[in-house]
Amino acid sequence: MINAYVHRHAAHCESGVVRALLEQAGLPLSEAMVFGLSRSLVFVHLPFIKIGGQPLTSYRMPPKWVIRGIQKSLAIQFTKKTFRDAQKGMEYLDARLAEGKIAGVQTSVFWLPYFPDEMRFHFNAHNLIAYGKDGDEYLIGDPVFAATVRCDSASLLKARFIKGMLSPNGFVYHLDETVGAIDITEKIRPALKSAARMMTGSPLPFVGVRGIHFLARRIRKLAREQPKHARLFLGNIIRMQEEIGTGGAGFRFLYASFLQESAALLNEPFLRQASSEMTVIGDEWRAFALLVARFIKNQEAGTAAIGAIAAKLDDIAHMEKNLFDEIKSFA
Repeated sequence: MINAYVHRHAAHCESGVVRALLEQAGLPLSEAMVFGLSRSLVFVHLPFIKIGGQPLTSYRMPPKWVIRGIQKSLAIQFTKKTFRDAQKGMEYLDARLAEGKIAGVQTSVFWLPYFPDEMRFHFNAHNLIAYGKDGDEYLIGDPVFAATVRCDSASLLKARFIKGMLSPNGFVYHLDETVGAIDITEKIRPALKSAARMMTGSPLPFVGVRGIHFLARRIRKLAREQPKHARLFLGNIIRMQEEIGTGGAGFRFLYASFLQESAALLNEPFLRQASSEMTVIGDEWRAFALLVARFIKNQEAGTAAIGAIAAKLDDIAHMEKNLFDEIKSFA
């Protein structure tokens, strides 16, 4: 069973899979447009949610948000299934493939054998496309890989039904109907306004621009009260930013592409300028990561280095607030 599927490398797994499913259903959108229209950009630092014993820091909305967000934005509906019985979950996927159709599948990175050992970690919200089956092997379009890969059925079963935080429970999703013509230009302004409100108007102190300042304050407090813990804490933030699917600067660059594409569709010079500003913000997030990496490497670096790291976050927060205030006024 080998179904029609054109593989494309993506910046992020969920937006990449949703883009592929939409294209298969007759609506070719860029990954950046999918991400922007789904209103998935945010910043959160959640000290009460721990991954590996450290607080969660994320630069995007939670897993499955891209799916839900694009449904709401485009007024379409994905078929979504989870399973208590692993065998039934595999049989459902097999039946889908046998019908000549593809499906999005949530998995754990750790149990996918085509990932190099150094890239495996226990992250249970990795999305991929299953587009066929050859004997005991599934044909996989994994957005983080440049080419298609294969996965044996036992490994895919394990990856789909592993327990723990964000357990996939065999989650599979797809579009059953062809998506008709949609005027994307009408969807852009509401998506921009929603993202701007989330970044600048959340009442919660750990969300959006307030969340960036909140993290800066926590870093300063940690430097005073638990300096020996600072390297572990900051190292985890960078791991979240640069390695795990929370995306960090990468999501800022993806959103910049959304703004640039929107500028062309709406013929709006402001959005072109906003795209440039968001690209600069993405560069600043990368500079923040570099500061942290140098601090971790230099065992003798002290509170002054931590102060510079916190100050960089405050600078980024000011930049993001200014930009999203302008976007909110425009939208």
